[in-house]
Amino acid sequence: MNGDRSSDVLKVTVMARSKLSLPLAIVAVLHVLLAGLVYAEPEMDPYKILGVTKRASQAEIKKVYKRLAKEWHPDKNKDPGAEDMFIKITKSYEILSNEEKRANYDRYGQMDDTQPYGNAHYGHRHDSFYFDESFFNFPFNSKNHRDFADSKYTLHFNQYVNDVVPDSYKRPYLIKITSDWCFSCIHIEPVWKEVVQEMESLGVGVGVVDVGYERRLANHLGAHRTPSILGVINGKVTFFHYAVAKEHLRQFVEDLLPQRLVERVTDKNDLQFLNSWHELNKPHVLLFDQVPAVPLLYKLAAFAYKDYLQFGYVDQGLSETANLQKQFNINTYAPTMLVFKENIDKPADIIQAKGMKKQIIDEFMSNNKFLLAPRLVNQKLFDELCPVKQFHRRRKYCVLLITGDEEIFSFGNQAFLSFASANTREVVRFAYVYQRLQQPLCDILTQNKDTVQSQPQVVILERRNAAGKAFFKPVTAWNGSEEDKQCLQEELERLQKDPSILIHDAMLPELNNEFASMFVIRWIYASYDYLSEVIDDILHNNWREMMPLLSLIFSALFILFGTVVIQAFSDSSDDKQTKPKAKDGTKAENGSSGSSSTSSRPPKKNFVEVTELTDITYLSNLVKLRPGHMNIVLVLTDASKNILLSKFAKEVYSFTGSLTLHFSFLNLDKHSEWMNTLLEYTQDTMQIDADDDEGANRKMDYTGYVLALNGHKKYLCLFKPVYTGEDLDSKSSEDEGAASCGRSRSSSRDDHPPRKSNRARSISTLQIHHKLDRLGLWMERLMEGTLPRYYIPAWPGLDKITPNK
Repeated sequence: MNGDRSSDVLKVTVMARSKLSLPLAIVAVLHVLLAGLVYAEPEMDPYKILGVTKRASQAEIKKVYKRLAKEWHPDKNKDPGAEDMFIKITKSYEILSNEEKRANYDRYGQMDDTQPYGNAHYGHRHDSFYFDESFFNFPFNSKNHRDFADSKYTLHFNQYVNDVVPDSYKRPYLIKITSDWCFSCIHIEPVWKEVVQEMESLGVGVGVVDVGYERRLANHLGAHRTPSILGVINGKVTFFHYAVAKEHLRQFVEDLLPQRLVERVTDKNDLQFLNSWHELNKPHVLLFDQVPAVPLLYKLAAFAYKDYLQFGYVDQGLSETANLQKQFNINTYAPTMLVFKENIDKPADIIQAKGMKKQIIDEFMSNNKFLLAPRLVNQKLFDELCPVKQFHRRRKYCVLLITGDEEIFSFGNQAFLSFASANTREVVRFAYVYQRLQQPLCDILTQNKDTVQSQPQVVILERRNAAGKAFFKPVTAWNGSEEDKQCLQEELERLQKDPSILIHDAMLPELNNEFASMFVIRWIYASYDYLSEVIDDILHNNWREMMPLLSLIFSALFILFGTVVIQAFSDSSDDKQTKPKAKDGTKAENGSSGSSSTSSRPPKKNFVEVTELTDITYLSNLVKLRPGHMNIVLVLTDASKNILLSKFAKEVYSFTGSLTLHFSFLNLDKHSEWMNTLLEYTQDTMQIDADDDEGANRKMDYTGYVLALNGHKKYLCLFKPVYTGEDLDSKSSEDEGAASCGRSRSSSRDDHPPRKSNRARSISTLQIHHKLDRLGLWMERLMEGTLPRYYIPAWPGLDKITPNK
């Protein structure tokens, strides 16, 4: 078969040499040779193209595809065959990622539903490549494939932050989020191209963010999938959630704009609209047109110049606007735009054109941004009306009337306005300021040191730098008379010849913002817009993307609800237990005998719960005490139990609100060995009774001692009792150190042998009662953390907790 084909090639070549010219013969030979190569090309295997086995899982196939697609993408790989290889890789992944197509290929060897991938046996390879090219339509780095240059609108993070966000306060932006591997982006490309061409001509900003190269910007915008379309206005991002159609995108841009930009004007409210120039300190613009809806171009212009102009729209198709059209002689065949300044009966400027373009509107509004004599209401307006001198030929002088807003100044203010209207000098700007609202500026310009408002005065000034330095000259007191006008005219003529007549200089303060009181209203509007945006996001966002937010909200609600329920049940149980049956001392004693809980109670309870430290509660109340918790242990005997517990409860009652403190008592008659062993570990233990002559011959009495035990960190603080009552047959040291956790000696023990008389018993009882007099002060120092701490290597073992026999 190959021999026959070679003879055919030879015959064709010979015929070409005999009948055709040499160039045509060469073309014919190359054509046949290429046809032979295509014919001999073997059928391609998607497994071999991706380099995976037939047992490869979908995860493995996807991983390999991403790696190969990135490697062979024509934008990154300059190899001449990169484009062809990339399409093969993509087509192979399309087959192997679909279980039905993959099974069809494994059984019949077909690459798609109609023909094998290597279809050179059944037709021209160019036909198959053309199909793939039109299907994928990737924006490769070649002039043939890049039919729409997104690179013109490509945004970077710094460009977005520094340029787009500030500019979004003047015009909205339409931004597309795309990527190199976005197949769905192909379907919206024609619509996007058409919309961009229209929106750009209207003044809408356009941007494109490639997720593969600007992941930081995509995350900043909150775009987590491609393709996505979003709008940016006033620095806020709003996502487009509807089908990508020209009408929907146009409506989306229109919805981005504030709803109160343009006011509809009829014969009923025209005077109210035009007369508000004085209150708003802005010129007013009226657009007359036949369409019932306000044109988007006009809305965009209104948004761009919202700080300078007030906009109204007149629908010429309504009968309610007939008088307006007749009054200003409006042509009904073309849109007409009028601008009104101080004179509401006659427009200051007019423009009329059938094809109203953005450039024409921008020029028209830029030339009419200010009134003939506007009021200085903030620093921004002052900077634009009276700019800083840059060059000698660009000098701008400001003629400033310092006046008041009362009725008695209206005649002079009107005379100043008429003088400004007749001015033809381009280098002179006229403005006025209310002295009551801009007192610091007026005091400097009038050189008035008194706080009393002076009479109206005209000042000519020239600003020299942005820091506030200016040269000025007070011209004349102003009451609107002809003499005042003549004097001002002469000064302006002198200024034109000799600028040095401005003999005074000063540093001007920054102007007060007179519209600052409107902040509350703007805040309400902004809050409404934000809530509307949140509701819109909740209604249109993908629920999979909303799951983290919803999970957080429900978790917070669950925790809040659970806390309220637990607190409610806790309060109800506490109310039942707080019915007093006895005094605090009795409750403390009852609590010590019947409770084993170590949790502290809130101070609102009228008793202190005290647990006895025994071999049963030893582990939970001391050894395994939670970190940060302390057990306050009172040392007592059977004889002093009732008296000391009552006094102990009163002293520590105010500290029971702390959840980290637990209260217990230790019976010295049962556990004296444990007490001796514990104090042997501490430093200065032998100094407890070192001054006692009989200290070595008699047994220590620890009655009334209080131990603050930290089971986790293994340290204790020690309170030694001190008697502060009357001196009855015994002496007690009142040294301040006796209550400072073992810092000094204590002489509270009774040196005399016990007596059986009633008087002796009463004296002993009184002494025991006063042993805890300074426990409250010691507890305060314990909470402050200023007490000395005695660290021990280990808590005494359980064998030390044995009853004394």
